[in-house]
This record gives sequence, C-alpha cells and structure tokens, in this order.
Amino acid sequence: MGSTAEPKELIDRFGKETAKLLWDSVSRETVQWLRNCHFGFFELDCLLIHGSTVSVSDELTPETQPWQMLDRLQRVQANHLFCGRSGQVFEYQLQAGSVNSSVMTLDQPHPVQTITAPKRRVVGVGNVGRELGKATYTLYSPYSDRLEFKTVYYGGKKGFGN
Repeated sequence: MGSTAEPKELIDRFGKETAKLLWDSVSRETVQWLRNCHFGFFELDCLLIHGSTVSVSDELTPETQPWQMLDRLQRVQANHLFCGRSGQVFEYQLQAGSVNSSVMTLDQPHPVQTITAPKRRVVGVGNVGRELGKATYTLYSPYSDRLEFKTVYYGGKKGFGN
C-alpha cells in the first residue's frame, strides 16, 4: 500500500469492512516497517515472493498457463520461483526448451529470433490459517534440489501429515 493511496486491491477483493479491520489491527509502526521491506528474497537461482514478478496480487496456481509461468520466471531470470499468494502447495515444472518467433511483412524479411530457457519451476509454498486446524508448508534444499511438502495439523487433530 502506498502512503496516501487507499488499499484498492484489498478492498476490491475482500470488501471495505475487511480492509478496515486489517488497517485497524496493524500498528502504524508495523505498516511503516512493511513499506520498507524488500519485494522478495533472491538467493542463488531462487526467488521467494508473495504474488509474482508482476504484482503482489498476481496469483499463480497449477492451472496458470505455461507461457504466463515462463514470463514470470524470465522477468528476473530465476530458475525457481517460490510464491505464496494462492495459498496452495504445488510444483509446476517447465522443461528446458526454446521458442522461435518471427514477423512477416510485405516489404522485407525479418530474422527469426530464438529464445531458449533452462528447466525451471514455480512452487506454491502453502499457507497457515486458510483451513482451520491445518498448516501447509514447503521445504527446499538448493544444494540437493530436493523439494518436500509438509502438513501440520493443530487443534483437535495434531501432528505432521502428508
């Protein structure tokens, strides 16, 4: 949220009452701290971000089109994009490949451009609190490239599950 602008995306998505409840629940000191936080964390070839490289509200899911996933990854040259906006746990793999593009006009030929991309993936990191009594999260080791999804149940049914 900007310093003077209304939280339009929040209001559009959840309504004025929810936006006001959130605004009243968070101290101004915390809001200022959040404004100064980085957009995401980039380490090695991994980017951890809330939405996507387009917007905080951009929600990537397993149903997102491959060309959109590739676009989000290409913007920052990340091979692994970890995002949390959807609240889902998922792994979306894009295999290595290339795309040829060209423009055909009546006056002159244009060269073919080839864009190549390595194998990449988008990972939904899960959430806490969307489903009462259940928290989902992701473990990733960049050295072994191992990805693991976990679920923790709390409340009446407690413990780890898959």
